[in-house]
Amino acid sequence: MSINVTKRNNINIVGNPDASQTIVFGHGFGSSQEAFNYILPYFEKDYRIILYDNTGGGKSDLAAFNNAKYSSLQGYVLDLVDIFRALELKDVIYVGHSVNGMVSLLTSIRYPEFFKKLVLVGASPRYLNDDSAGYTGGFTQEALEGLYDTMRSNYKAWTAGFSAMVMAAPERPDLVSEFAATLADIRPDIALFVAKVIFESDYRSELQKATVPTLLIHAKEDVAVPLVVGDYLHEHIKNSQLHVVDAYGHFPHMSAPDAVVKAITDFI
Repeated sequence: MSINVTKRNNINIVGNPDASQTIVFGHGFGSSQEAFNYILPYFEKDYRIILYDNTGGGKSDLAAFNNAKYSSLQGYVLDLVDIFRALELKDVIYVGHSVNGMVSLLTSIRYPEFFKKLVLVGASPRYLNDDSAGYTGGFTQEALEGLYDTMRSNYKAWTAGFSAMVMAAPERPDLVSEFAATLADIRPDIALFVAKVIFESDYRSELQKATVPTLLIHAKEDVAVPLVVGDYLHEHIKNSQLHVVDAYGHFPHMSAPDAVVKAITDFI
C-alpha cells in the first residue's frame, strides 16, 4: 500500500480482515470517516472495512490539497482510484454519503471492475435548480451566494447554523455539535472552495452511463437534497433502487442508523 495515499487520505482498515467482501465508506462535505461510526458496528464482524477522509477534510494531508486538482469532482475520482489501486481492491461494496456518492458513481463509470454494488446516501447530481429543464436541486444561485457570503464573513457562526440546518435533528444536539466540529476543523478557505465546487457541480449527463447496481438512500425530508432528487437519480440510473428512510436531514446514517443499516443489508 502506498504510504503517500495512506497519509493523504488517512486510510484506516477495520472490521474482519479475513472477510471475503470489502466495504468502502466515503463521507460527505464537511464530515469525516467518523460519521460512519453509528453504522460500522453492524458490519465489522462480516466485512473488511476501508475508511478514508477526503483530501482537504478530516485528518487528511492538507499539503496534498490544491485548487487545480479539486476544481471538479474528478480530483476526488482520481484519489479514489489511487486508493483502490494501492489496496488492490475490486468488486467492493461502496457506501458514499452526499458528494462521495457522486464521486463513486463517476468512478464506477470509468472503472466498473472496482465495484460490486454502490450505496448512495443523500447523493445529488446537481444542487442548483434548473428551471429551464424543470429540475429541482434544492438551491437557487442567490441562496448559494448568501451561503458563501456567510462562510466568508463569519465561518465559525456559519458552521453552527449550517450544521443545525442540514442535520435537522434538534432532539440530538450531540449530532449537530459533532458535524459542526468537523466543519470547524476544515480550513475556511478550503471549505469555501470545496463548497462552491460541490454546490455548483452538474453531473446529470453522466447518470445514464452508470452500470453498477445502485441503492439510493434518501431521507423523507432533506433541506440539502430534496426527495425529488432521489426520484431523478432513480429515473436516470439504470439498475437502481430507491429507498426512502423515515428520517429528517442530510445525515440519516447518523440520525437514523438502524433504518440505513437495514436498507443497506437488504441490498447487499
